[in-house]
Amino acid sequence: MERIVEIEKFEAEGNYEKSLRPSRWDDYIGQEKIKNNLEVFIQASLARGEALDHILFFGPPGLGKTTLANIISGMMGSNIKTTAAPMIEKAGDLAAMLTNIEEGDILFIDEIHRMSPAIEEILYPAMEDFRLDIIIGSGPAAQSVKIDLPRFTLIGATTRAGMLSSPLRERFGMHFRMEFYTADELAEIVRRAADRLGCGIEEKASLEIAKRSRGTPRIALRLLRRVRDFSEVAGEDIITIESAKFGLDRLGVNHLGFDEQDIRLLELLISAKGRPMGLSTIAAAMSEDEGTIEDVLEPYLIANGYIERTARGRIATPKTYEMFRLTPPSAGGLFG
Repeated sequence: MERIVEIEKFEAEGNYEKSLRPSRWDDYIGQEKIKNNLEVFIQASLARGEALDHILFFGPPGLGKTTLANIISGMMGSNIKTTAAPMIEKAGDLAAMLTNIEEGDILFIDEIHRMSPAIEEILYPAMEDFRLDIIIGSGPAAQSVKIDLPRFTLIGATTRAGMLSSPLRERFGMHFRMEFYTADELAEIVRRAADRLGCGIEEKASLEIAKRSRGTPRIALRLLRRVRDFSEVAGEDIITIESAKFGLDRLGVNHLGFDEQDIRLLELLISAKGRPMGLSTIAAAMSEDEGTIEDVLEPYLIANGYIERTARGRIATPKTYEMFRLTPPSAGGLFG
């Protein structure tokens, strides 16, 4: 069963929320620190007539990394070519992309942490010296061919920065961590999206959707679409707080943005009674992939203080026990 608050399984849908994405700098809500710094770097690059330095965006999925890359392309007045690391299977795939870019173009690679070491080796000179080194043939007859590339900007996006190799990470001149959004920021995103969808929404309703969106714009937009369905079937002219609450409850998203999978994970950690639980144990107990737990379930719960990740495993925090109206382990336990 697909989770409406899950990100990864919706990545390939492409146009699902594309029409609701901002296309201009002023329309992009949130990530103010990143925006302010990027604006300076973009203006400086334009003034010098140079390509922007390579950029790495990292953080949980659904926070606007792809959107930012497209907006940067617009501000630089350059073309953008988009791909994902798993799609670059051979050296020839990357070479074909690099030899087809023009001066100042942007190459956006999503999930860049999944790039194979062999492909990375080709990317190093391309990023650093704007040169492509290709080996033709094999054995004693092998020849190295060097192809000069136009100066371009590589924008990499990853949900797992720790999996990037040091040589690749160091070749990015700018590193930006994407943060979860505040409820007020998400409410503004919901209101603007509702306008583009041609439906009105009460301020309280937009805030209710925002509070249940796990700090993630993509989830907020998905919830808005589904709440709109409930509102239209109820015959409302605008989305009211009543229909928002009703729809979100029916979707199984509680007031904290948790769904059944989140609750299962927290209950599992509570059942350990303060003892750390390993990722493989959690995955087996929940019949889930370890990557799904680490990339999809955990980030929001950790960021909001419901789970603590230790060297020995995961533990539920006192905040989680409080949510379930339970008493944390005694003074002799973990939290004592």
